[in-house]
Amino acid sequence: MKAVVYTRYGSPDVLRLQEVAKPTPQDNEVLIRVVATSVTVGDCRMRSFTVPRAQWLFARLYLGILKPRRAILGMELSGEIEAVGKAVTRFKPGDTVFASTFAVNFGGYAEYKCMPESGLLAFKPANLTYAEAAVSVGGGMTVLRCLKRGHIERGQKVLIYGASGSVGTAAVQLAKHHFGAHVTGVCSTANLELVKSLGADQVMDYTREDFTRSGECYDVVFDAVGKLPASRAKQALRKTGHYLNVHLDSDAGGSLRVEELNALKELIEAGKIRPVIDRCYPLEQIVEAHRYVDAGHKKGNVAITVAQHNTAGGRS
Repeated sequence: MKAVVYTRYGSPDVLRLQEVAKPTPQDNEVLIRVVATSVTVGDCRMRSFTVPRAQWLFARLYLGILKPRRAILGMELSGEIEAVGKAVTRFKPGDTVFASTFAVNFGGYAEYKCMPESGLLAFKPANLTYAEAAVSVGGGMTVLRCLKRGHIERGQKVLIYGASGSVGTAAVQLAKHHFGAHVTGVCSTANLELVKSLGADQVMDYTREDFTRSGECYDVVFDAVGKLPASRAKQALRKTGHYLNVHLDSDAGGSLRVEELNALKELIEAGKIRPVIDRCYPLEQIVEAHRYVDAGHKKGNVAITVAQHNTAGGRS
């Protein structure tokens, strides 16, 4: 099968499309024919090994000291089940699914991926394309977990800092349409209309306005990009308010539960959230996709098309 492999850390040019062995499912596993995956900031950080200094040692041990321990990146995917192990009861060949590969050594940048039946794997939302389903996983579950920690009540005021990224666009929609909050989105000039279209009641251009000087107090301030110091966020918080940070309040991906993925699926199918795709590249252009994400200007998500799909399996 074809897969994108990297054997050293560095720029997007370290990624190589090559032939590797097709995996065979164990008794408790399913074999997924990957239709779509994504390029996340996390993928780019692992590829380049650009991690915060405080996490350097842990990252080296986890990712690989001298070279990557896991040769195939890709933290989320969607596709069709091609085969199942003899102990599998939850899925059957032909089922359409979406999944997080965080806890199973990644691997979305390949034509096939084996996953345990009990993993972060669920039936694909019927109202999403494969590309939309793939990019919805990480950001959607992260936002659900973070915002729940804010104990948001209907009508409360929520500010989302970094509202135009993959996490931010999901946060605006869930805060507004699921939690019923009054949402203020903070982003750059170029993304104001996008954030407003997602349901934000108010949008602020951080290059022209400082939300801490607006005189407004919020019940929740959610930093969706991990760049807002707590001390600054708290200047605009009510005394009983909650400061949330995507890097501090989402927990490790391995601790996520399939129940959370199913909850995200229900919200998607109820129309409470729909992932935003900025660009979609074929797998053969993975280097260009990583370069685009590295530039730091993406709106929402960047999707990767890995394979064609059967029209009976859902929307394209």
